[in-house]
Amino acid sequence: MQSIFDRWLLFLAGVALAGSLGWAQAAPPAAEAGVKEYVLGPDDVLKIWVLGVDEIGETPIRVDSNGWISLPLVGRVHAGGLTVDELRAALVEKLQKDLRDPNVSVSITDFGSQPVAVVGAVNTPGVHQLRGRKTLAEVIALAGGLRPDAGYSIRISRATESGPLPLPSPTVAPDGKYWVGEVKTEEFLAATNPSDNILIRPHDVITVPIADMVYVIGAVRKPGAFVLHERETMSILQALSMAEGLGPTPAPGDSRILRTEPGAPKRREIPVDVKKIMGGRAEDLALRANDILFVPPSHGKMAALRTLDVAITTATGLLIFGR
Repeated sequence: MQSIFDRWLLFLAGVALAGSLGWAQAAPPAAEAGVKEYVLGPDDVLKIWVLGVDEIGETPIRVDSNGWISLPLVGRVHAGGLTVDELRAALVEKLQKDLRDPNVSVSITDFGSQPVAVVGAVNTPGVHQLRGRKTLAEVIALAGGLRPDAGYSIRISRATESGPLPLPSPTVAPDGKYWVGEVKTEEFLAATNPSDNILIRPHDVITVPIADMVYVIGAVRKPGAFVLHERETMSILQALSMAEGLGPTPAPGDSRILRTEPGAPKRREIPVDVKKIMGGRAEDLALRANDILFVPPSHGKMAALRTLDVAITTATGLLIFGR
């Protein structure tokens, strides 16, 4: 079974071919738009240089919260909402009163006005700057890609004042201030829906929930936690396969599913005969999120019960700390 990480690598390779395949036609990548189309805003830091004017260019200039900058000889200039080329043209026009054919250079030294938050099961969660037009795929790549425990959906929330969220059936948050939509991780990585790769806007929040887990412990070759990914359940045989089968001295007929029930003070034990399930003589039951499949060792009933107590404690630790 391919991991999220493996599929993410394949996905990035596919993005490299997106132009020829038409995958991202609905949402051009940042390289196509270029930083030249970047719209300046508060907290962007600029380096402005004017030939023959030493007072301008000595220190970087930060765009203030209202979009203004101040320069010697020029005074206050509203940079917010302009591209770099538009700001340069505005400065040339103002300087022409004092200089003949002013030579002006404008560059961005620090991007600060187009933050997007990426949280959850990504390798580098936090606030990232768009620095121009970027798609959902590119923003997730900025955040280091998806972790192996990424869940089966990617959620995007956007302030309603920023415009609609171009995803199927987005909903409005109860306070009416945000659109909320989601993209299925499996479909996104497979690039089966080109329209899912939407352009991300400043102040969007991208959330990648951590996947639900099932736990296999006891007399198996590889005990541990296993991600459900897109599936909401996993069969006992699938879980045993991911645990690489039974260990050298199991007692599969005495296995248990330990399940948390809403409102119950402790986990419910569900007896299962893994031996019969493996032989096709019993139903292959579905494990739910946070279920623990315990296969006891074959060294006596009381020892198995003591092992079960330890296993529950160990699995509880996994539930708490494994994330």
